[in-house]
Amino acid sequence: MSEGYSTDEEQIEAVKHWFAENGSWLLGGALLGAALLFGLRYFENHRYARELAAAAQFDQMTAALDRRDAGSARRIAEQITEKYSGSAYADQAELTLARLFVSDGSLADAVAPLRRVMNQSSDAELQKIARLRLARLLIADGRPDEALKTLAAVPDPGTFAALFDEVRGDALYAEKDRAGAVAAYRRALAANGPNGGDGALLSLKIADLGAAPAANGATPAASAQAAAP
Repeated sequence: MSEGYSTDEEQIEAVKHWFAENGSWLLGGALLGAALLFGLRYFENHRYARELAAAAQFDQMTAALDRRDAGSARRIAEQITEKYSGSAYADQAELTLARLFVSDGSLADAVAPLRRVMNQSSDAELQKIARLRLARLLIADGRPDEALKTLAAVPDPGTFAALFDEVRGDALYAEKDRAGAVAAYRRALAANGPNGGDGALLSLKIADLGAAPAANGATPAASAQAAAP
């Protein structure tokens, strides 16, 4: 460090001079770093406290539902959606509000919370669940054409394919498109699998329309066995 200086005094003076010119930058950087660290910790603590508060209110809402206190459940759900928007608890509260509105026969009021989850949730699965519920609601409200458009907005529903096709079949049946409904139900049955929970119901829906579960008159399982080597 002393290279270039003839005496220790010269080196000390050079260091003093450097600090005089750059000390404010060092201090400012240290203060900025401390402020960023404090801000990060404050944000994390605030977020944690917010999640705890949302969870507590969610538990209260669930307890109100368990004791069939729809009024309290709705009030708490509305508080959750207002205070904790963008959280998973808010998404679930929106779905709860929609269910409560449907139970009351207020189908029009149930549309908005379902659309919020469908369009704004960060959870892709919840988005699809909300979309399916909205489509069912639209069918019940006599708007099957809107239900079909709602479903068509997701070209690849992935693991929800069977449910999407089943609801699509319900919408087509409501539009008196029996052939389209049968085709949709058959796709749902094939995607659902022979041991799926909704297989029996899908088969009943197809039978009620005077058709066999599969296009060739066999069940999807039988068709697969026949095609096997």
